[in-house]
Amino acid sequence: MIYIVTHKKYNMQELDGYSPIQVGAALHDDLGYLKDSGGDNISKKNPNYCELTALYYIWKNSTEEVVGMVHYRRYFCTQKTIHPKKHLLSYANAVQLLQQYDIILPYKMYRRGRTLREDYALAHNIRDYDVCRDVIGQIYPDYLRAFDEVSNQKTLYQYNMLICKKTLFDSYCKWLFDILFEVERRVDIRKYDAYNQRIFGFLSERLFNVWLYHEQLKIKKLEVYNIEDSTAQLLKANIKNIIKPIVGVER
Repeated sequence: MIYIVTHKKYNMQELDGYSPIQVGAALHDDLGYLKDSGGDNISKKNPNYCELTALYYIWKNSTEEVVGMVHYRRYFCTQKTIHPKKHLLSYANAVQLLQQYDIILPYKMYRRGRTLREDYALAHNIRDYDVCRDVIGQIYPDYLRAFDEVSNQKTLYQYNMLICKKTLFDSYCKWLFDILFEVERRVDIRKYDAYNQRIFGFLSERLFNVWLYHEQLKIKKLEVYNIEDSTAQLLKANIKNIIKPIVGVER
């Protein structure tokens, strides 16, 4: 099952093997979708964990052999296009790809010429990033070199979008939440504005890249499109892919 993360009612794409999931459902009105507040969950942490409340729900409650996560308006597509709805990755195609690859991801993105650490410091509290490094050094020391290497890179896999076998998904989630829950115990975000209170979502994008770097998986990269974009915006996105060294898509 590929879960479509949403925080609002939306005209969802009707695709076999896809299911909408409402994040932060414990804090908001029922939208009529599967909710991240069932079973073992951290739904109430959504203001700080963003789409990770869905990731946690899938980890703890899903039993499908292949699982994934996309966004209500952002999907994997099988080719460059200005008509993404015609080329959305099907669940069957994803399962087929995973016979050859470990995981399906978006293409990497450049961070405007800055390293990931520099980029984090520009918008967030860099002390939290350093606390995260300390936690990794204490509970997953084998990943510390990967953390430092990735911190000095200028590209990353964004969006917290992925599709893989559940066994691999579970392994990642245990690693990720072990780290984030410990960071949460060590940082005080009570005076942060609403944007920076999403700290664990921001950290997780960087941590996902650390995990991937360490694990050395066989990755299938696919195009990702925002289906709400206009034709002009989609055309611009395709042009960016062609002139990637200038504007930022690593192929």
